[in-house]
Amino acid sequence: MAQSNSDIKYLTPIAVDTKKKKYCRFLKSRIKYIDYKDADFLLKFVNEQGKLLPRRITGTSTKYQKKVAQAVKRARHLALMPYVGDLLK
Repeated sequence: MAQSNSDIKYLTPIAVDTKKKKYCRFLKSRIKYIDYKDADFLLKFVNEQGKLLPRRITGTSTKYQKKVAQAVKRARHLALMPYVGDLLK
């Protein structure tokens, strides 16, 4: 009895990388202006220490990454967001 490829059974499923495609949330939602006064929204773009997250992690386009960085800097200057934080989130 010869086994064909369709008869092969695996004990565990084969791991297939199905990573979600990164997208720019500003282009998708058609957001033109990033408000520096909305600190809760800007907290999504900083890590626990208060550092800006890079584009490769957030998926934000270059144009909007610069706007996010400027908005975070303005919010920090007006004390809406901390410069450094211990576990912001």
